[in-house]
Amino acid sequence: MEPLSANEIRKKFLTYFESQRHQVCASYPLVPPNDPTLLFTNAGMVQFKDVFTGKQKTGFRRATSSQKCVRAGGKHNDLENVGFTARHHTFFEMLGNFSFGDYFKREAIRFAWEFLVGRMKLPVERLYITVFGGEPEENLPADDEAARLWREETGIAPERILRFGKKDNFWSMGETGPCGPCSEIHFDQGEAVPCLEEGGHRGVGCECDRVMEVWNLVFMQFERHADGRLTPLPAPSIDTGMGLERLAALLQGARSNYDSDLFRPLLMRAAELAGARYGADPARDASLRVIADHARATAFLIADGVLPGNEGRGYVLRRIMRRAIRHGSKLGIEETFFFEVCRAVVAAMGESYPELTQHTQLIEKATRLEEETFRRTLGAGLKTLIRAIERDGGQKILDGKLVFDLQTRDGFPPDLTAVIAREHGFAIDEAGYQKAFERHQQVSGQGLGLSGVDEIFKELLAAHGPTHFTGYETLEASGQVQALLELDERADEAGQMRIAARRTVERVEAGRVFEAVLSHTSCYGESGGQVGDTGAIEWEGGRGEILDCHRPVAELFVHRVRLLQGTLAVGQPVRVRVDGARRDAIRRNHSATHLLQAALRAVLGRHVNQKGSLVSPERLRFDFSHTAPLSEPELAAVEDEVNRRVRENRPVEVEHVSLEQARQAGATMLFGEKYQDQVRMVRMGESLELCGGTHAGRTGDIGAFFVLSESAVQSGVRRIEAVTGEAAVTHLQELRRFQRELAESLRSPPAEVAQKVHKLLERTRELEREIEQHKARLLLSGAGSDPLSGAQDLGEARALAVRAEGVELKGLREFADKLRDRLGKGAVLAATTQEGKVSFACSVSKELAGRLDAGRLLKDVLHITGGKGGGRPDFAQGGGGDPAKLPEALEGFYAAVRHSLGRNG
Repeated sequence: MEPLSANEIRKKFLTYFESQRHQVCASYPLVPPNDPTLLFTNAGMVQFKDVFTGKQKTGFRRATSSQKCVRAGGKHNDLENVGFTARHHTFFEMLGNFSFGDYFKREAIRFAWEFLVGRMKLPVERLYITVFGGEPEENLPADDEAARLWREETGIAPERILRFGKKDNFWSMGETGPCGPCSEIHFDQGEAVPCLEEGGHRGVGCECDRVMEVWNLVFMQFERHADGRLTPLPAPSIDTGMGLERLAALLQGARSNYDSDLFRPLLMRAAELAGARYGADPARDASLRVIADHARATAFLIADGVLPGNEGRGYVLRRIMRRAIRHGSKLGIEETFFFEVCRAVVAAMGESYPELTQHTQLIEKATRLEEETFRRTLGAGLKTLIRAIERDGGQKILDGKLVFDLQTRDGFPPDLTAVIAREHGFAIDEAGYQKAFERHQQVSGQGLGLSGVDEIFKELLAAHGPTHFTGYETLEASGQVQALLELDERADEAGQMRIAARRTVERVEAGRVFEAVLSHTSCYGESGGQVGDTGAIEWEGGRGEILDCHRPVAELFVHRVRLLQGTLAVGQPVRVRVDGARRDAIRRNHSATHLLQAALRAVLGRHVNQKGSLVSPERLRFDFSHTAPLSEPELAAVEDEVNRRVRENRPVEVEHVSLEQARQAGATMLFGEKYQDQVRMVRMGESLELCGGTHAGRTGDIGAFFVLSESAVQSGVRRIEAVTGEAAVTHLQELRRFQRELAESLRSPPAEVAQKVHKLLERTRELEREIEQHKARLLLSGAGSDPLSGAQDLGEARALAVRAEGVELKGLREFADKLRDRLGKGAVLAATTQEGKVSFACSVSKELAGRLDAGRLLKDVLHITGGKGGGRPDFAQGGGGDPAKLPEALEGFYAAVRHSLGRNG
């Protein structure tokens, strides 16, 4: 075998298949474009899925690629195995060659054998082939053809061709569609890789790592129908996949994928940060492997636009990152470190994957922020978990509600809690967790006034069918009352009125507020972030005010109405009229929201994805994935970009197309959203989204776009609120009035207001400094109670822990040093609280060097309050923890000094 680097293997693979008339295709993104149904790209064939099914045509019939893949979440979830086996990874590269109705089994077998044996020099005597042995009860024939072709094309001994069942050697794209048998090539690494399975090594198919699957060749030759029938495909195809990590390990003589050059630099960097040596301790080695693997997945996912979050792809990434960070803590790493390992990923793989280099800053910023956030909650969550374990009465079962609370309150994914529980010999109360989860969902639903009443809407939809919505074309509609709902409203615990129940009635009298289902309506029902329409409803002898319109179940529009005059009965013909001015404001804001998303992606990067929105007549709100607050230049660039597109006055074009056509066009879709086969696609210039909302006729109708605020929603999610049209003009007028009033108050021209305010603030800060210095002098002089009165004599040294209220953070060090000088030989801890945060300064006499360490003493204190800090042996400072625990921390300081003196005596 030729010992090649992973980069050389990748290049030789692609070059070989290019010489066999294959089109070399770039790796597909890890986030499949315009496919909200797939979590991540998990195989090389994903980018060719529509080609295999005949939905898409290409200019070539042979292709090859090195595809980056992630398998963590969904049915392909290797997360818990990662780090503890030689071959499981969250991120890996899949080398593949593909035929779209061109060559078939014979050529695929020949190509694979030629590359592995002829080019890579794998010894034939170590190779085994598996073929499909058939499943008679499912009417699936054995692949005798493949077995024959392997013998004819390779000359391999018949006893090295093994037959396996459907689980291992039959592939399907789904319940229906293309499918077929597959052949796998396995490599026996010999006794150098011992088998630890009970009963000894069982050859190919054994769960151990001795015999490793290298390459899988899928022969797509059947179409599976809904009734289970298999019919031959008119153009059989080939889909193959081979893990680069496995082949690199084999060619480099490594016993594990982690010993290959793809992982060694990452393991060395992680070990360096942990102060460990890889290979010295099996348990620590597993943690280092977890960190190295997860750093690869993290760097590549962020580079492809995924940021840690609480749902969907972002939640999977968060689980991966937090698992790695927790293993870092197990290794004793106390500071943020994970971004350093991700930086090593960029250095090692940036040349082959330029997107890593292009997004280096984003990768580092996102990983650092996530680790800082998680470390703040990790300590508290672990304490809660360990306390629960210690209080257990011997049942060894962790309460399911506690597991759920740790997830929602402390950001502990349930699988991480399960791992820690297993380490202590505990199991999880799965039923209790599920009950807590369902209760949470129920409470969330009650908050919307919909819990427990969805069934009535389903019944109405089944009885009357979908509401005919005409509101895209007109603001008025004529229809018939299909159902009237009386509302039972009650106050919740917070005193807010909520709908506790609904019941159908035949008629409603004047003065009542009720809900009505109509056969036709022009009112938009709240959905997709857009609020519902308001307006008027009229009929012969009566009228009412439409207060809101919502869609509790798909295609059923429910109107909330206040009856002003007359009586309304089921079956009554009515006429609905939408408030046009309000609708126009909503349309402007909705179209501006689309332009805002496009502008954010243009200015910040393609990692920006919608996380939530609200479109109302007054303003718009847009939540999106991003790691940091937007700078003033970034915010200005976004605002300018939206207004530029408004001024272009492009038409807002709406098309009804198939979901597949929308994907092909590149329309933005929300991950996890369930779309119908026919979708509504809204285009305005470069912006193209699937959307069911109402929009302006042209972008110029928006008038103007003005950002009101930019803020944080949660870690990794930002929020922009903005106004358009008349509201934007009104807001600018208010700002001008405010500026004029401020200028008059400061007796300054408007253009010089900022300079005048700056001078006033500077003078205020000077006065505050003088006041703090005066307070500190009073404390040190002993005016009032002497701070040294609380000092404790510990024999060879004195210790003092004191609250220095009134002393600013920047003066805390000087205060602690002066107290230490007055104290004599000893250690001082000074603490102050400001804006809900506690800060510490610890000062130690130089004579106690080697006996007392200020940094270590401070860490003992911060262990009580939380927060972070550090410093030198003679001085350290930090804070950020819980002020309520300050008295306990001050007492703990004396214990820490006493312990250090006793230990180092």
